[in-house]
Amino acid sequence: MIKKEKTILKAEIRKFFGKKVKKLRKEGLIPANIFGKDFKSKAITINAKEFAKVYKKVKETGVLYLEIEKETLPVLIASVQKHPVTHQILHVDFKKVDLTQKTQAEVPVEIVGQAPAVLEKGGVLLTLTQNLLVEALPEEIPQSIKVDISTLKDIGQEIKVANLPTSSTYQILTEKEKVIVSVVAHKEESVTPETQPTTAPEIITEKKESEKETKEEPKTQTQTQNPSETSAPKK
Repeated sequence: MIKKEKTILKAEIRKFFGKKVKKLRKEGLIPANIFGKDFKSKAITINAKEFAKVYKKVKETGVLYLEIEKETLPVLIASVQKHPVTHQILHVDFKKVDLTQKTQAEVPVEIVGQAPAVLEKGGVLLTLTQNLLVEALPEEIPQSIKVDISTLKDIGQEIKVANLPTSSTYQILTEKEKVIVSVVAHKEESVTPETQPTTAPEIITEKKESEKETKEEPKTQTQTQNPSETSAPKK
């Protein structure tokens, strides 16, 4: 097996907490935590720009080495919290790992190939599962799990976890009956109901009301101009 090049990121012990972490972000730093089995959690800060480069490279499946003071810790990126609007990274959680012990990680699904059911029969491919839970040694966690859809020849076919090939370096823990992708029939949108003039009844009603008001107006004026007609019975 080819030994992978170490990806290193420098970190410092964090001294600010709570609302004070805003000051760190303004200085280009990200508040973070390290946790793990038989490991005392540590609060740290990392450089935002350096982390962005590293994260693009290793994602959540690659081993990253954090240099903190005089020690180097092998970790996985467990979670990344981002601002919902600006997408600025607000916080990061690192999971301390033992390189000799198996660990679990969420691995993204990668769709490969072309489905005949889509190309030839007009089906629609649905991806129902984005990630799979995997157990492996930290340095043997795959970057992605490839799902070959060239076996989908008919509409209605699907690929489940049980259909994926096994690996000698990792084990998929996601339930075997979970559907990853499926092909469904293409449903054409109904044009007739949408093209009907739904506002027509309102226009007709408005016209009728307008005409009614026009017809009633002269009567009102006649009654006003000839009050004697209403008092004719009196002698």
